[in-house]
Amino acid sequence: MYAIVEIAGQQFKVAKDQKVYVHRLQNEEGSKVTFDNVLLLEDGSNITIGAPAIDGAAVEAKVIKHLKGDKVIVFKKKRRKGYKVKNGHRQYLTELVIESIVSSGAKKAEKKAEPKKEAVKAAPKKAAAKATDKADDLKKVEGIGPKIAETLVAAGISTFAELAKTDAAKISEIIADVRGNHVTDTWPAQAKLAAEGKWDELKKWQDELDGGKPA
Repeated sequence: MYAIVEIAGQQFKVAKDQKVYVHRLQNEEGSKVTFDNVLLLEDGSNITIGAPAIDGAAVEAKVIKHLKGDKVIVFKKKRRKGYKVKNGHRQYLTELVIESIVSSGAKKAEKKAEPKKEAVKAAPKKAAAKATDKADDLKKVEGIGPKIAETLVAAGISTFAELAKTDAAKISEIIADVRGNHVTDTWPAQAKLAAEGKWDELKKWQDELDGGKPA
């Protein structure tokens, strides 16, 4: 018997006693977790397909440990500019072992959306609007790669406007654990131009930069 189930935004084909590595979950090591978004079940010759999920079906698993995946190298280079940036990235993962597959009778996980709705209603309009702001692509700032962008977002800096208001020394402190020699002096000014939509001016300036610093 096997199932196709969605876990942390990804779909997996799982069977009993199988180990699965998924994006990092918030559950503690050794705890039990149930996934009820089962898209397909196969039991011998019987195949059940959900629309989109199968009502009452669930996959029960145990959290073995939290770990990091293999390192991925991200290399950026610009011809004739002497610009090279090499960064490493290791994805945060959770190791699960599948304990059972329930074909029917499983209870849907209770959604804790109600308290959040009340909090949004009670909050000022300005705060509610800020919560809906979309993150910017910080990699458009010369010198910022995927790992640095991820580190900044984790520190609460996800938009050009927020980056523009952050001191260069503070940025260096935030990304201190990211491998490489990073010069952050121009990042707030670049982010300010991006936040104001001055892309032509930013592009012209970036052509004169080398890894985020004057060439």
